[in-house]
Amino acid sequence: MELNKDPEVWRRLGRALREARERRGWSQEELAAEAGVSKGAVQGAEAGRVPKTRMPQTLAPIARALGWPAGSVERVIAGGEPPGGWHDVRAEIADEEVAAIMTNAMVRSIDGATGVEIRQATESALAELRRRGFLADLTGAHQNESNRNA
Repeated sequence: MELNKDPEVWRRLGRALREARERRGWSQEELAAEAGVSKGAVQGAEAGRVPKTRMPQTLAPIARALGWPAGSVERVIAGGEPPGGWHDVRAEIADEEVAAIMTNAMVRSIDGATGVEIRQATESALAELRRRGFLADLTGAHQNESNRNA
């Protein structure tokens, strides 16, 4: 399998690892000791450094120390959710990136678009932000809130 070189994928993984460590109340040194790796390995993983040639061997022990099941790192790299989901991961996205995603969605759908079509485009952009881990998937919460307000 070819190594994913997309920097955003690795930043996303780094955010998930950092949040998992912080939820445990551990310092980077404590995680390194628990995982049996160097502090630099933890720092590199959390910084989301893109590996040059292969998957870093230190990621598996870091993930295990955080209680992630086998295959979790690969799942996050492939676009899936980290164990426990994204609900606790702070958003780290520049306004310009949000604008670019929203603009791209609107441009694809704007030619004679109705209000319903524009809403669909917005939902598409929000779904992409959720897929990338920038927004929590609160679909159920929004539906419940909408039902209360109806």
